[in-house]
Amino acid sequence: MNTIMRKSVLSVAGLAFVGGVFAGPIAHVANQADTKPAAVTVQADKPDISKLIPHGTQGEQSHITLNDEQTANVKAIIAATKKAGLPERAAVISIATSLQESKLENLGHLGDRNDHDSLGLFQQRPSSGWGTPEQITDPEYSTTAFLKGLKQVDGWQDMPLTVAAQTVQVSAYPDAYAQWEQQAADLVAQYWNS
Repeated sequence: MNTIMRKSVLSVAGLAFVGGVFAGPIAHVANQADTKPAAVTVQADKPDISKLIPHGTQGEQSHITLNDEQTANVKAIIAATKKAGLPERAAVISIATSLQESKLENLGHLGDRNDHDSLGLFQQRPSSGWGTPEQITDPEYSTTAFLKGLKQVDGWQDMPLTVAAQTVQVSAYPDAYAQWEQQAADLVAQYWNS
């Protein structure tokens, strides 16, 4: 950042720039009683849809209406993706995978309806090394575990969603992830900067 621009940015923020050193808040000459705080609105840009769905959607798209728990799980997946330092596309893949596996519900043991010992947002299995039941049913942990698997897939950033998700999940229905790509991208666009 050049010096003139740095000085301008710092003065807007109320900081002084003195010889390469930040000197703290700028002293105001005007009477403090006469000044009113200025309202500043900052609009964060939504992620670029071409980065969220670089290959376009594949096949007919499904959509469900989310309740508060499911929305909280979307936000947890996005937070874990950001914490892992991964881009928005990783969140799209993660959310689409969770939509297919659990409809974004943090599944506990389902008894006879359970697929083996699958649990959580991604139906990860303790017996397959994904973690303990307590870990797998923690949205941050399960997302981080999914993302760790995704990062191990060479070229995942350039793969269609179904290929990337299937490589991590090893599902009996690999093409089923594709139907959730648009809703996952819409959710990332909506919540990534919130």
